[in-house]
Amino acid sequence: MTNSRPAGTVADAKSPPGVFVHPRGLCESDTVGPGTRIWAFAHVMPGAVVGAGCNICDHAFIESGARLGDRVTVKNITLVCDWVTIEDDVFLGPNVLFTNDFRPRAEVRKDRGELTPTVVRRGATLAAGVIVVTGTEIGEYAFVGAGAVITRDVPAHALVLGSPARPVGWACRCGERLTDKLICPACGAAYKPATPGTGLRAAGAGEPPGRLPGPAAPRV
Repeated sequence: MTNSRPAGTVADAKSPPGVFVHPRGLCESDTVGPGTRIWAFAHVMPGAVVGAGCNICDHAFIESGARLGDRVTVKNITLVCDWVTIEDDVFLGPNVLFTNDFRPRAEVRKDRGELTPTVVRRGATLAAGVIVVTGTEIGEYAFVGAGAVITRDVPAHALVLGSPARPVGWACRCGERLTDKLICPACGAAYKPATPGTGLRAAGAGEPPGRLPGPAAPRV
């Protein structure tokens, strides 16, 4: 088994194949997809599931029972706890915090089944300092602004801000804010309401381009 380690460092025989683990990072899970990078002082606990091509930055903590899809970015000092599911292509900014217990007490020990699941759907962005209260669902390509506190479900493509978070508009798949006519001023994608209460969906057949013109941004 060959591990992707920087030259001159000692390989960790427990790291899954094709996974980069920084010499000061700790990966105890054997369910991590190829191309994933785990940086200094990040900790992926045993029993956590991490997909391919993820980027787990410094001091991030992925608890046992957490599930991350492919190409997820977890920025510095972010906590993804048990019973949290992160789908593909989600961006978790620095200092994002998830909870999984509505009524925690230090002296009350609870079984895992007494905790509450949280889901972040494909392509969503959670900016720096977001707090996600347990039991909520954040829809596809939703955009949660910095410092927001999520206490209720967020519809697909919704742009939410504040504490508690409130909807202030809609976000394109490319990240730009939509106009009042639900058209992206950057990439031209058009949207229309989906099933009531679930947010937006593409106005035409298939998915909108959702991407700014020009070359793709380099992977970092």
